[in-house]
Amino acid sequence: MNYFTIFSRKSMRCFLLMVLFFCANSHAQDDWTYFTYTIKIKANKKLKFKLSADIKVENIDKVAWGAIYTRVDTKNDEYGFFDNMRDRPVLSNEWKNYEINGHIDENSSKLVFGGICISNGKFYFDNFELYIENLQTGELEKTTINNHNFENNPANIKLSGWDTDFPKITADFEKGYAYNLIKDDPERGYSLVIEGKNIKIDDYNLIGEREEYTPQIGTLVSMLNNLSDRVEYHVKNLDQRELDHLHDEKANSIGALIMHLAAAEKIYQLYTFENRGFNDEEEKFWGPALYLDDAGRETYKGHDVEYYLKIYREVRAVTLEEFKKRDDEWLKKTNPTRSSNNHYYWFHVMEHQSSHLGQILFLKKRIPPPPPIIVKEKKKID
Repeated sequence: MNYFTIFSRKSMRCFLLMVLFFCANSHAQDDWTYFTYTIKIKANKKLKFKLSADIKVENIDKVAWGAIYTRVDTKNDEYGFFDNMRDRPVLSNEWKNYEINGHIDENSSKLVFGGICISNGKFYFDNFELYIENLQTGELEKTTINNHNFENNPANIKLSGWDTDFPKITADFEKGYAYNLIKDDPERGYSLVIEGKNIKIDDYNLIGEREEYTPQIGTLVSMLNNLSDRVEYHVKNLDQRELDHLHDEKANSIGALIMHLAAAEKIYQLYTFENRGFNDEEEKFWGPALYLDDAGRETYKGHDVEYYLKIYREVRAVTLEEFKKRDDEWLKKTNPTRSSNNHYYWFHVMEHQSSHLGQILFLKKRIPPPPPIIVKEKKKID
């Protein structure tokens, strides 16, 4: 049970990406890091284990946290027990002991564990301990972890026994992640510190202010972009047949709905930025998309998804540039010829995207499978 091996960095990274940053967007691969240790295990029945370590975090930004994690790999290359403490992240700047309690069973082959660091800050780790239930006594027994307290080879700044995906700290360290072994507390000896500097924060799920915009406009931009990203995610792999599919004679195609989202945003650009509606040329191009019905069903077919998304992105680019020229007071303004203020109009663009995204998802699930390919056999000529 005390056989040590270094786990594949690629496999580890792929799995943590899936669990830590779920969803569609896969959030950035550069705003977190880890170090890891692996033990081969063998059990004849379900056994408990406990992993613990001391951790503290300093100078963290708004989305930073640290943690220990454990993962059980199985003999058939599937994943068993997993816990990365995401529901109880470490945020304290004082040394505290944290633990994970899990289990292995007869199908387990490896126990992988270590530390995780998210975003900018200094993340300290020390005193890893692993206990596994004794098959005969049922008691948790301490298992050897090589260099569990990072005292081995401190002069050479080596993480003996551990695997990392970042270099040690150097004098010219300016960006990314790096590690060092320091005596933060004389009573505990050396500790591992991982530092993250100038890490770009993935703000996809952070609704709020954005650079280059005033506070309220920035918050509105964060909502608009979150929704448009979702639209793109759900349609980007559809082919022409799927984009053109009509659920019934009154339905709109998904391709037409993407155009409709672009057209609605376009008209509200004109209302709020230029105080006008479509001119004749714009009406000719955008009218079928804005009003849909028979004109939309007839006009929007035969295009691939990039045709629609290119137009959708171009309209959004104009919105973002125009918002940079305005401030929160502009949002409050009401055009004398209309009863709503600018903030309401752009709130409507946002909730309009949300409404039609639901429609797109409904239609996407009801697209029939492609017809089978029939291969005709050639007649043999005697």
